Amino acid sequence: MKMKKMLSAVLASALVIGSVNPCFASATQQKIDEAQKQKQEMESSISEAQDKIDALESKKGQSESYLEDLNGQLEELKNSLQKLQDEYDDKQAELGQVQKELEEAKASEAQQYNDMKIRIQYMYENSSTSYVEMFLSADSISEFLSRAVNIAQLSEYDRELLEEYQETREQIAEKEKQVIQEKEEIQELQIQSQDKQAEVSELIEATYNEIRSYQDSISQAQSEQADLLAEVSAQEEEINSLIRQAKEEEIAAQKAEEEAQRQREEAEAAQNQQNSSSGTGGSTAQTPAQDETQDSTGDSGNSSQGKYLGKFRLTSYCACSICCGSWSGGPTASGTVPTAGRTVAMGGVPFGTKLLINGHIYIVEDRGTAYGHVDIFSNSHSEALAFGSKYADVYLVE
Repeated sequence: MKMKKMLSAVLASALVIGSVNPCFASATQQKIDEAQKQKQEMESSISEAQDKIDALESKKGQSESYLEDLNGQLEELKNSLQKLQDEYDDKQAELGQVQKELEEAKASEAQQYNDMKIRIQYMYENSSTSYVEMFLSADSISEFLSRAVNIAQLSEYDRELLEEYQETREQIAEKEKQVIQEKEEIQELQIQSQDKQAEVSELIEATYNEIRSYQDSISQAQSEQADLLAEVSAQEEEINSLIRQAKEEEIAAQKAEEEAQRQREEAEAAQNQQNSSSGTGGSTAQTPAQDETQDSTGDSGNSSQGKYLGKFRLTSYCACSICCGSWSGGPTASGTVPTAGRTVAMGGVPFGTKLLINGHIYIVEDRGTAYGHVDIFSNSHSEALAFGSKYADVYLVE
C-alpha cells in the first residue's frame, strides 16, 4: 500500500504524459521523456542490484545451512569423543582390576607351587620310614591302602590345582592383553575423532567467514540499491514536477486561446454594433455572443470549485495483494488507514492535498501513480475493477 510496484508508476506516468498536448508543451515533453529514460535506466540498475542481492542471499542461505550441518557434526563428534573417553576410563579401570587379579593369581599359583613342592619333598625324603610307619601303625591292610590312596589323591589334587592356577593365570594374562589392545584402539579412535573435530572446526570457521563476506556484499548491494532508489525517487519528483508544469502550460495555452477567442468575438460584436448603429440610428443592444462571453467562466482558471489542475486520468485500487503487492493490508504511504471515499494516491503533491473530483473532495494519502493520474481507494478489488479507467476535471481545494 505504501507504494505500488514501480512498473505501475512508470506506466501511469507514461499514460499521463501521453495526455499532455504536445502543441502546448513540446519542450517540457522532451524533458519528461529524457527524465523518464534516465529513471528507467536507474530502475534497470535497481533490478540488477536486486538480482545480485537475491543471488547473494541464496548463497548465504546455503552457507548457513551448511554451517548448521557442520555444527551438528561437531556436536556429534564431541559426544562421540566423550563416549570414547568414558570407554577409555572404563577400560583403564578394567585393566587395573585385571592386573590385580593377575597378580593375585600369580601369588596363589606360587603359593600352591611352594606348598606342593614342600609336600613332595617331604614325601620323597621320608618315603621309606613314612610307608613303614604307616604300615605298622595301620590296624589293617585296608587302612594302609586307604592312607596310601589319600596320599596319592593329595598329590593328584595338588597337581590339578596347580594346573588350574596356571590356566587361570594364562586366561587373566590373555584378558590383560585384550584389554590393553582395546585401550590402544580407543586411543586411536580418540586421535581420529580429535583430528576430525579439528577439520570440522576449520570448515566452520571458513564457512562463517564466507557467510560474513556474503553479508558484507549484501549490505553493500543494499546500500547501492538504496542510493538508486533515492535517485529514482528524486527522478520521480522531477518527472511529476515536469508533468505538472506541462499541465499548467496546457491550461495556460487553453486559457490564452480562450482569451483570444473572446477578444475576437468582442471585436466582431463591436463591428456588428457599429454597423448596426450606422443603419438603425444608434441601437446599443448587446449581441447574444457578448452575453455568452461575459457570463462564461470556463474551467481554465480559478473558480468557486478551487484551482483547476486539468483533466486527469482516474483509476481505482484496493488493499489486496494484487493492487498493493507486499504492502497489502497495511497503512498508506502517509501512515493513515486507507478509507474509501477519502483516500487517493498520486505523486507530485504533498500528502494531505485535497482534490475536488466530480463534486467530491478526496485527500492525497498514498503514492504509486504519477502526477495527473489519480488512483481512488475502493473497499474491494471487484469495486476497483468495476471503476475502470476514465478522465475528469480535477481541482485543487485550498
